[in-house]
Amino acid sequence: MTFFIETKNLILREIRISDEDEFFRLDSDKRVHKYLGNKPIKTKEEAKNIISFVNLQYKERGIGRFATIEKSSGKFIGWSGLKLNKGEKELLNGHTNFIDIGYRFMPEFWGKGYATEASLACLDYGFKKLNYKIIYGAADVENIASNKVLKKIGLHFVNEFTWRETLCNWYEIKKENYGK
Repeated sequence: MTFFIETKNLILREIRISDEDEFFRLDSDKRVHKYLGNKPIKTKEEAKNIISFVNLQYKERGIGRFATIEKSSGKFIGWSGLKLNKGEKELLNGHTNFIDIGYRFMPEFWGKGYATEASLACLDYGFKKLNYKIIYGAADVENIASNKVLKKIGLHFVNEFTWRETLCNWYEIKKENYGK
């Protein structure tokens, strides 16, 4: 799959095996995983396996998370994008087979508006190019920044739910409400 979106400050493209070192740096950082179950990866082999899984999602589902590159520096800063969640391991808030939006950035790039910028581009792609009818998002209730981003990009709070003993917020946005 070849994927490319350019925004004012970012480039979103498919995640490649050549991103392994930076992907490992991202997913092995305890700060990044604070609201993700506190289980950072420990080896580059784990990073490679995750990248392979994302690449399989591209092939099988036509969508997956995307590498996010800062245009001004050319640096891999994390990932963002849409994913078809088929409930491989468990239902999420009672849902399976849904599109969700997500993002994960290295701490030195937090607070720059990149999650919002990337997510708006991904919503646009999902609704206008892929013709999705609804996109969901979820965040740990204590992750103030992530909850703020989901609201800022137009998702609406639906309910709280528990996932792996963590209280989370569930959001959605419907195509007919996008951009309003």
